[in-house]
Amino acid sequence: MLPHRHPTLVAAALALATGVSSPGLAADRVDARYEVFGFAGMHVLTNRTSLEETPNSYSIAVNLGSRGVASAFVDLRIHSEVYGKISSEAARPEAYRSNVWRNGDDHDYGVRYLGDGNVVNAVVLPPPEGSYLDGVPLRGTVDQLSAYYLLERQLARRGSCNLTVPVFDGSELYRLRFWDVKEETLTPDGHQNFAGPTQLCEVARELIVANPNKNMSTYNRGRMWYARLLRGARVVPVRMEYDTPFGAVVGYLAELTGYGVHLKYMETQ
Repeated sequence: MLPHRHPTLVAAALALATGVSSPGLAADRVDARYEVFGFAGMHVLTNRTSLEETPNSYSIAVNLGSRGVASAFVDLRIHSEVYGKISSEAARPEAYRSNVWRNGDDHDYGVRYLGDGNVVNAVVLPPPEGSYLDGVPLRGTVDQLSAYYLLERQLARRGSCNLTVPVFDGSELYRLRFWDVKEETLTPDGHQNFAGPTQLCEVARELIVANPNKNMSTYNRGRMWYARLLRGARVVPVRMEYDTPFGAVVGYLAELTGYGVHLKYMETQ
């Protein structure tokens, strides 16, 4: 799961930790830690992700923060969370919020979703300059965490990444277009000791309405290697590469806990 922005890196570099619980029935929970590296192998980010599921609901929480020397250039912290409903084939968010701290500049985003696909109570603090979000068509969009969750559910069930999801993250409106690349067997490298078969998927972030503040931009393209590490055919990204405004970054699954297993692929950084 990954980046702010996904079950996964998914937002800034991308992006997940604890903090959101699914209402109702006792939830199955998965916790993952990702370590992200940039130019010359510099350790730049830590991403902690939590996913909770019941038969009819899901919640995701993401905490991402800059690390080491990278903090002197970009002091970045992101907390994002979403909860929503699950049906037999679909997953739909009910509420999403994200808090972004970047070099002392704080931004808060909040979005609520109606069952008919409408988006209401979109909150952006501080309010954006100008009116670039006025009249933006948000019907049918989801948040970015749910977009990656939809991808992982489809990949687990159908074995394919081919999916296009309209996303509004409180700052920009865009499409995430995912597609299959190939099956690939990974071997350990200098950061991670994972080895095994994976499905390589690619993603393109296609902007529809951009934030005029270029400092709020995230990634444009990325690649994710998914593996089946948990029961129930669930898939987890074990490596990720993203092109960001800070250059190319690579994220590695360092630790995974859930469904009675505890896997560790990197030493604590």
